Amino acid sequence: MKINELFKDETERGLTLFDKKLIDYIDIFIKNGKPYIKCLATDIDRPAKPEEIVRQLFILKLMREYGYPKERITAEKEVWFGSGVSEKRADIVVFHKGSQEPYIIVEVKKPKRKDGVKQLKSYCNAEGSPVAVWSNGKDIEIMHRENSNNFIHISDIPEVDQTVNDVLTEPWTFQKLTKENRLAKGLSLREVIQNLENLVLANAGVDAFEEVFKLIYAKLYDEFSANTKSERKGRIMFRIYGESNEELYDKIQMLFEGAKEQWKGIFSERDRINLTASHLATCVSFFQDIKLFNSNLFVIDEAFEYLVTQVSKGEKGQYFTPRHVIDMCVKIINPTKKEYVIDTACGSCGFTIHTLFHAFNSDGIFSAMEPSREQIEYASNMIYGIDFDERAVKIAKALNLIAGDGKTNVYKANSLDSSQWNSIIKVGIKDMLKKLKSYEESRDNEKNFKYFNFDVLMTNPPFAGEISEKQILKNYILARKKNKVTPKMHRHILFIERNLNFLKDGGRMAIVLPQGIFNNSTEGYIRDFISDKARILGIVSLHDNTFKPHTGTKTSVLFLQKWDDKLCPKKEDYPIFFAVSEKSGKNNSGNYVFQKDKENKVIIDKHGHPVIEHDLDEIADEFITFLKRERLSFW
Repeated sequence: MKINELFKDETERGLTLFDKKLIDYIDIFIKNGKPYIKCLATDIDRPAKPEEIVRQLFILKLMREYGYPKERITAEKEVWFGSGVSEKRADIVVFHKGSQEPYIIVEVKKPKRKDGVKQLKSYCNAEGSPVAVWSNGKDIEIMHRENSNNFIHISDIPEVDQTVNDVLTEPWTFQKLTKENRLAKGLSLREVIQNLENLVLANAGVDAFEEVFKLIYAKLYDEFSANTKSERKGRIMFRIYGESNEELYDKIQMLFEGAKEQWKGIFSERDRINLTASHLATCVSFFQDIKLFNSNLFVIDEAFEYLVTQVSKGEKGQYFTPRHVIDMCVKIINPTKKEYVIDTACGSCGFTIHTLFHAFNSDGIFSAMEPSREQIEYASNMIYGIDFDERAVKIAKALNLIAGDGKTNVYKANSLDSSQWNSIIKVGIKDMLKKLKSYEESRDNEKNFKYFNFDVLMTNPPFAGEISEKQILKNYILARKKNKVTPKMHRHILFIERNLNFLKDGGRMAIVLPQGIFNNSTEGYIRDFISDKARILGIVSLHDNTFKPHTGTKTSVLFLQKWDDKLCPKKEDYPIFFAVSEKSGKNNSGNYVFQKDKENKVIIDKHGHPVIEHDLDEIADEFITFLKRERLSFW
């Protein structure tokens, strides 16, 4: 009997760390009416429970892939603590060559279990083992014990003819990092940061967001330099090569300084990494086997969404938009190189950066590393973003600068209240003001910044909360009932009107809205307002899981084009495209669901990204076919 016959579900979901040949090698037999497995290290028959399956597969992996002979491996070894009493047993122990001193201790858990790392460290401290490995058959953590208080992550288990120092000092290139990228093997940057928070940052006395942001910024610069600067010869510097903690700190600080110089405007000249040398070493060990430079920013967004959402964005009902939703909107709206684009609630600027990719028919500026002069000019002059959250703006500026390598038109401001805009945004966005029919109207517009000339607007405005400030509400038609200003109004409703005012006549928009806008009888006046101002091109209803785990609010994306005598002549009757997404790319818990091949391994694209299981590409293709048939101006 084979593993997949006995533990089919567990195998499909939880043993992806092991090659199919290893899984097929293991035999299960029946003993006393129950399934058993023979231990490959001790020849003892053991009940074939899920954890035991993982243990035997790992023993086989150590033998087949790392070359350790059977005589150097044992299972269920007693661990002796300071009391002189054996209190626990280590799952797998690999001995030093020619002795019975533990060299590698492996702690295994059944699939999906996440506990045991603390227990593993105590075993290594008690036995003096320099290498600690934890695995549940899908995830793996490999650590080098420098001393009882300091375990650093290392890239791999030493092979039989290697030392720990060989693993630590092996030069890494950008190509090797791409090949070994742990994010392409199922790890998420969000999980890394969560672990860092729990193990390091919570006790480091620093702002977790700021320090993680600095490290990611430094690492992006390291990868950029390794791939573009000939003197580096592809060499990766952001990793531990056996140097002291103090030497490592100086090296990472140097990379951070390089990032500040390469992409100015995010940090001040005085900013430094505020972690201690030992804390920094641990953080580097967590990040060093991860490749951040990529084409769709999904990796970085997932991490920053975790850091930012709980602090500020979630309270306003705004969440980073999943990249596959962004891609759908950009494909349908079809922005060109000659069009001005804005997101009025930009978050990390996913919509505008993917507009940059789309306009140049690129699957990612980051994959090319160095944008062309034309791309730089486009990013600097045609792309705009506004967001009220300071940290989201900081992320957006950084990603825009890296993607476009020029100045960035991302501003911290309240899109709904231009009366509070500072001189920076007013100067930066003044050229986009709309010239109105009369001189007096245009002068008033120059003062109040109400009407603009953007060709394209794509956004996911905040849903939660209401606006009650009368000085804001008085500027909106939708906030008036029977010629009186309402005492309060949902924020997203005001964003509908405000965004329409940002668009020129004939301009087009994609906006994420709560489903109630389209269904509720009480919201009819909003639908009438939209229909009067623009042609409704279509509505795509998103799956309930799309914005989980932050919210299960049912949402849809509204696509429209403002009426214009030339680009979009007004009609009373016209067809509208409707679609319902049935594959959100996430499960009920809000975790991403990835496509898998016949061997149940996650499918990776050419940039090393796991491919998300969703149906929005198909919906976009059908929508575009509809738009072409209707002979819309932008298709």
